[in-house]
Amino acid sequence: MPRSLAGALLLSVAVTQVAIVVTTVWLHRTLAHRALTVAPGLTAVFRVITWISTGIRPRQWVAVHRRHHAHTDVEGDPHSPVLLGFWAVQLGNVVLYKRAAANREMVARYSKDLPADRWDRVLFDHALVGLGIGVAGLVAVLGLRLGLLAAAVHTASYLLLSAAVNAVGHTVGRRPAADLLSGNSQWLAWLTAGEGLHNNHHAAPTSARLAFGPRQIDPGWWLIALLRRCGWVTVRHDRDRAPAAA
Repeated sequence: MPRSLAGALLLSVAVTQVAIVVTTVWLHRTLAHRALTVAPGLTAVFRVITWISTGIRPRQWVAVHRRHHAHTDVEGDPHSPVLLGFWAVQLGNVVLYKRAAANREMVARYSKDLPADRWDRVLFDHALVGLGIGVAGLVAVLGLRLGLLAAAVHTASYLLLSAAVNAVGHTVGRRPAADLLSGNSQWLAWLTAGEGLHNNHHAAPTSARLAFGPRQIDPGWWLIALLRRCGWVTVRHDRDRAPAAA
């Protein structure tokens, strides 16, 4: 890839989208909600991508997300804009996440099915090592200055898009399941591989598919459908249990 500003920005966008897709397909739909199971080889790939592109410890992410579902928009929700305000979540979601993930008792309670294994202890629990490898890869491709720029753009983009799923998803959007405060925003779904269809998700959290209506599009489901065709994933639920409105 040419070592240019345009090349650095293009690569940072690509890395961010890969991280977003792995987050929704593996961390969210597979681990947190058990909507599908993934073959061991692909699981290893997802673990490495998560490690070097986000530094997230899956047990912590799953625990924080499951607590969000257990206490959605009421006391105990780690990152509700209804309780904390839109900007507090949109700009401070990473702080809210880290605060919740630091609660070892909560993490243990909500991630009992994800005990740490040998690879976690050796590699994946060391977030800074993984992020360092990811940054080093960008520097190797783009050079020092552009590589660091690409890493910074990726970090900001990933954090802001992940925050928007909570901040936007619980503030605005269409609500086919009218009893829920979460909303569907198709524009956000395009940017977050389907996560913007947040009302649908809260209406049917164990569905691997987040698009329920004919005018709804879930890019994350496209990858899941391809992987299922290849025999690399098994889908537990893919039918909606929510109103099929756009």
